[in-house]
Amino acid sequence: MNSVRKLGTQLGVFVLWLIHFLPMKWIGALGAGLGSILYRFGRGRVTRINLALCFPHLSEAERFEIGRKHFRMLGRNALELSIMVWGTDEQLLELIRVEGLEHLKAAAGRPIIALAPHFIGLNMGGIRVAYEYPGTASIYSRQKNPAVDRVFLKARTRFGAPHLVSRQEGLRSVIRVIRSGKPFYFLPDMDFGRRDAIFSPFFGVPTATITTLPRLAKLADAAVIPVVTRQVGDGYVVRFYPEWKDYPTGDLEADVRRMNAFIEERVLEMPEQYFWAHKRFKTRPEGEPSPYKRA
Repeated sequence: MNSVRKLGTQLGVFVLWLIHFLPMKWIGALGAGLGSILYRFGRGRVTRINLALCFPHLSEAERFEIGRKHFRMLGRNALELSIMVWGTDEQLLELIRVEGLEHLKAAAGRPIIALAPHFIGLNMGGIRVAYEYPGTASIYSRQKNPAVDRVFLKARTRFGAPHLVSRQEGLRSVIRVIRSGKPFYFLPDMDFGRRDAIFSPFFGVPTATITTLPRLAKLADAAVIPVVTRQVGDGYVVRFYPEWKDYPTGDLEADVRRMNAFIEERVLEMPEQYFWAHKRFKTRPEGEPSPYKRA
């Protein structure tokens, strides 16, 4: 069984390599078709539950359409991994534009945390940030499959020799990296369980949210500069926002809520591009069942 799985993985990587020779419009069309299939037969159920929790005022048909668009974009992004790994530098830099670099430059000489919420273009944004600022640091979770891990690692290290910190290394390693002057590309908006988390509203739903962002900002005396990557046309736009002033405040609940509120604002601008396939509401307050449990 392991040999069959290994062969299947190798075949998948080979197909992905072949895809990078196709025109971008073909890759986009293939990815959109793949996404439509996955929405109906893959993680579409999780997405529909998340959208129902966050947008109860919308009709089921409206939420279904948001989910369908999300998976079409997600499928395209998945196949564009081939360009991230095997495309030319020129292709990638043309594919990913950047806006608002002045906000990052304004904090030059200080420790920086680039708050990067989980939108579809997240990895594209990480590549462009590493190109603009060599040595950019981020957390990397190794994939269980070695062949898949090699592909993702090659994509993440494409430009600028980024410093990848293992999730298992702990907060001290991250603080050392931030204090060393490397911008830290940080992705804190996922359900990591109860540890170091508080329940903060996200679209009105009590959501287990880690308190790492304000704690890191305080311990490293770092500027927090949000960065959001949007899928636009045939490419992506990485946008930096102004530094958050008076952050952190020392009130963990208020600081975490500010992060969630910022992400909500961006989601409302492009609801189809947030990563709805993740079980964001899996960890619940005591006595409350998971919304993902089947009846």
